[in-house]
Amino acid sequence: MTRAIQAAFAPLGPSPFDAAGLARHVFPLFSRVLARDGEEIYLANHSLGRPLDATADDLAEGAGAWFSRMDDAWNPWWDEMQAWRAATARLTGAPRADCIVPKTSAGQGLRAVLNSFVTAPRVLTTLGEFDSLDHILKQYADRGRAVVEWTAPREDGRFHVDDLIERLDGIELVVVSQVFFASGQVLAGLPRLVEAAHAAGARVLLDVYHGYGVLPLDLAALGVDFAIAGSYKYLRGGPGVCWLYVSPEVLAEGLTTLDTGWFAKKDPFAYRRPTPPEFAAGGDGWLESTMNPLGFYQARAGLAFVAAAGVERLRAWSLQQKRTLAEALRARGVSSFGEGEDYGAFLTVPHDDPMGLAARLKAAGVNGDARAAGLRLCPDLLNTDEQMVRAAEAVARLA
Repeated sequence: MTRAIQAAFAPLGPSPFDAAGLARHVFPLFSRVLARDGEEIYLANHSLGRPLDATADDLAEGAGAWFSRMDDAWNPWWDEMQAWRAATARLTGAPRADCIVPKTSAGQGLRAVLNSFVTAPRVLTTLGEFDSLDHILKQYADRGRAVVEWTAPREDGRFHVDDLIERLDGIELVVVSQVFFASGQVLAGLPRLVEAAHAAGARVLLDVYHGYGVLPLDLAALGVDFAIAGSYKYLRGGPGVCWLYVSPEVLAEGLTTLDTGWFAKKDPFAYRRPTPPEFAAGGDGWLESTMNPLGFYQARAGLAFVAAAGVERLRAWSLQQKRTLAEALRARGVSSFGEGEDYGAFLTVPHDDPMGLAARLKAAGVNGDARAAGLRLCPDLLNTDEQMVRAAEAVARLA
C-alpha cells in the first residue's frame, strides 16, 4: 500500500500542488471518506484527520497476523513498531529511531518526563497549552509533584517567548506548544527560547501535536530535549498512536523514568529481575509495558502519505487554502484570523457562541469545531475551492 501512495504522487513531480493533479491522482486514495462529501463538507481536519483507504487494509494485516500466527504475531508486530519509529524519526528530524518512544497519548509522554525528575520539578508553561497537558500539570502541582508557573498571553492574545525567557530563573522544565491549539498561533522565536532555557539549566518539552504533519519540523535543529505529538490530526492515523521524543543528549545521560515496564528492561525476554532494575540502551529504556501493536499499522498509511506529499508542499497548499477560505468569508462580511504563516492550518471565526454556531453548521452540513477563541475551520488537500465557498456561505447565513 505504501508503494501505491508513492505512485499516486509520482505524476505530480516535485512541483507545488494544483487542484486538478490532486483530484486526479491523490483523491482516489481516499475514496471511502470522500464518499461522505455528499453528506457534509469536512473542515475539522485540524481535529480528526481523514484516513486513507489503505488504513483499513493495514489494520486487517496487523489483525490477520494475530489470527494466523497467534503468539508468533509478535514478530511482525515488533517489526511494524520499529518501522513506525524510523518513519516518525525521518519525518520529525529526530537523529535516531530510538529517540521516538511509542505512547498512547501526548499526555502520557508529559507524565513520563515529569516522572523522570527525582524531586518535584519547577515547571514553566503557558495558559495556552492543550487541555490534557494543562490538566496533568495542575494535578501534579496539586499533589506536590511539581511546582508550576503559568505564563499568560499579552493583551493581543498572543504568547511571546520573551515572557517565558524572563522567568527561567530556577526553572527545570519548560513545557510549551509549537502551535497553540485554541488559536492556531505559531510560537515565534523557539530556537531563542531553547537556547535561553539550556543556558539557565532547564530542559524543554515541546508540544508539536498541533502542527505535526503540516508544518516543517526538525527536532534536532531545534535542540529540544523532549517533544510530544501523535497521529490523530494531520498524520491521518487516528487516536492512540502518539510518541515522546527524547533527545540523544538526554539519552546519553542515562536518564530514566518511573513510567516504565518490562519492554524497557535490558534484554526483556531473558526474564532477569535484578535490583536495581537494568534498563535497555537508548530510547528503548523509555518503553513501558505491553503496547497495542495494531496502532502502528493504523498509522502506517498516514505516515507514508505525509512523507510522499512532503510537509513543505502540504504547508504551502494549506496556506493557499486558508487564503481562499478567508477571502470567501470576507466577501460575505465574515471576519476571521489565522490566515498567515504565523498561524497553523486552521482559521478562527470569532463569535459570541462558537459552540452553538458549530452545532448549527454541522446540522447544515459543514463540519468544523469551536474553542473559546471562536469557530475553527480547517481545509485540507481533499477540500475543493467550491466546498470552501459553500462553507463560507453557510457561516455567513448562520453566524
